[in-house]
Amino acid sequence: MPSINLLPWREEERQRRQRDFLIALAAAFVMSLVTIALINVVYDNKIEYQRQRNAFLEDKIVELQKSITAIDGLELQKERLLARMEVITRLQRSRPEIVHLFDEIAHQIPEGVFLTGMKQTGTAVQLTGNAQSSTRVSALMRRIDSSSWLSDPDVVKVETTAQSGSRQAEFIVNLKQVKEGAEEGDEG
Repeated sequence: MPSINLLPWREEERQRRQRDFLIALAAAFVMSLVTIALINVVYDNKIEYQRQRNAFLEDKIVELQKSITAIDGLELQKERLLARMEVITRLQRSRPEIVHLFDEIAHQIPEGVFLTGMKQTGTAVQLTGNAQSSTRVSALMRRIDSSSWLSDPDVVKVETTAQSGSRQAEFIVNLKQVKEGAEEGDEG
């Protein structure tokens, strides 16, 4: 009868299982490495994509900062231009006022009063001159007080001098010029 030896078969089966286990272990290890490599590549791609987006955003931020700086410069220039326009507008409005001032002073000067100087600072006007007498200076003050373009006459100095056998009164009078807008504003 034939003899069957079962030991070598079991031994071969054990070796085959051990070989299959090592192959499966090696395959699992290789699959793990491939999976880790793929995950690493995917995350590297995502990180690089985010870096590109960040670089794009930083470039746009720099452009916007330049635009903001340019806009601030334009705003400053606009404010300067508006200030200049306001000054020009005020000058245009006050243009006829000097004409009214000279016209009004010419009308209010009584006979016997001669102006030697006139100085204007804002609305304040200083008149210097000579008069035949101090009563002529008083007449000038009354006329200025009754004027619609001149107000607040104030005598700074009246000094009577004798020159060439005649007496003269040298005077300095301060007054204020009434602006057109102020007069309208007072009525309303």
